[in-house]
Amino acid sequence: MKLAIFSDVHGNLPALELMLQQVNTEGVTGYISLGDAVNYGPWSNECVNVLSSLPNANLLKGNHEQYFLSGHYDGNNEVAQAFFNFCYPSFREKEKIKDWKETYSLNDFSFSHTINDQYVYPDSTITLEHNTVVGHSHHQFKIEQDPFALYNPGSVGQNRKYINVINYLILETDNMQFDFRSIIYDEQLIIQEMRRQNYPIICIEYYDKKERLRR
Repeated sequence: MKLAIFSDVHGNLPALELMLQQVNTEGVTGYISLGDAVNYGPWSNECVNVLSSLPNANLLKGNHEQYFLSGHYDGNNEVAQAFFNFCYPSFREKEKIKDWKETYSLNDFSFSHTINDQYVYPDSTITLEHNTVVGHSHHQFKIEQDPFALYNPGSVGQNRKYINVINYLILETDNMQFDFRSIIYDEQLIIQEMRRQNYPIICIEYYDKKERLRR
């Protein structure tokens, strides 16, 4: 079986749709979403509905699903607070995301949004106790600690390095072979919609000032 593994869509419907179009050409028959499908981008409801319609999909909660379920952002980041204040009031799909899982296991790998609410980066100091796949940090990488490995597929909708890049993983379950994938897309699709919906300037600038990968 071939699976698409992805994370951190963050309400970016054009990026999600392009990623799904691409994985469908690769013969994918199942999906694992590692959470944070909602918030930031203008299409949280639409992204939840698309993910909920996928066949053979394991959908996990991230911290932003938890924020939307509780109705409260518990951090102190000014930009994240502005996004939550704008996006949460129009969210209508709590009933769907409340049933999303916290974790998923496949063969000897565990899948979750993160580990102990930490941001794990390529240079993070971490001791692996089992094979792991996480999202949350919006960076695509692999950490190896024999005999274990950690994979992060990166972000579909809000790449922290290049805002116009979609990252995800393809997994061949027969041999548990993970392959990194990237797609360049038109980031102006989300920025223009944010402007159309009158997002706060601090939110629009967060996207607009990010670095782009040249085509």
